[in-house]
Amino acid sequence: MKKTAKILLIILALAISNLQAQKSDTLIKKLHFELSFGQSLLFISNSKEINIRNEAAIIIPTNAILFFIELRPQKRIRIPIFLNLPTEAKQFLVNGQLIYERASPTFGSGLEVKLFQIKFDEKSKMDFEIGPLASIIADKNNVLRVAPIIAGRFRIMRGENFVMYFGGSYSFGINAFGILYGTGTIF
Repeated sequence: MKKTAKILLIILALAISNLQAQKSDTLIKKLHFELSFGQSLLFISNSKEINIRNEAAIIIPTNAILFFIELRPQKRIRIPIFLNLPTEAKQFLVNGQLIYERASPTFGSGLEVKLFQIKFDEKSKMDFEIGPLASIIADKNNVLRVAPIIAGRFRIMRGENFVMYFGGSYSFGINAFGILYGTGTIF
């Protein structure tokens, strides 16, 4: 787990130094970013789901806290950085017994593109972003794994800086589906 924390700190330091370098660049007028806090529901991987279904089990989604930062160096391109901290163990109901399994924290980043935007009035709008991401996951033995993800979200903005969002993700590396939602502020 110490290795994971070191990697997270290095990536965060690189992101902050990149922001400072971009602020000093005279070609960039203003760098916008979003900082938000949300909730995730993480669903078990499909491969385990098949084994569990054969045992007549019910899968219970895992809740997680979502810390989300999105850098916007250009109008349509976004660089999301996220940290998903599970608040409970993975749970399965097998033959009337509740089975627990450790849920791992996930850290990741990638590139998203704004596909479209709908304006409701002068101060309210909604857009949709989608793109490929990569996540770093510590498995049961604390070995780090990298998993590719496709993610998208609807983002509703009110005024200059209030954001609410709802979206989803699918991880090809672990065959897991996630639902994410939360609120944030644009700086």
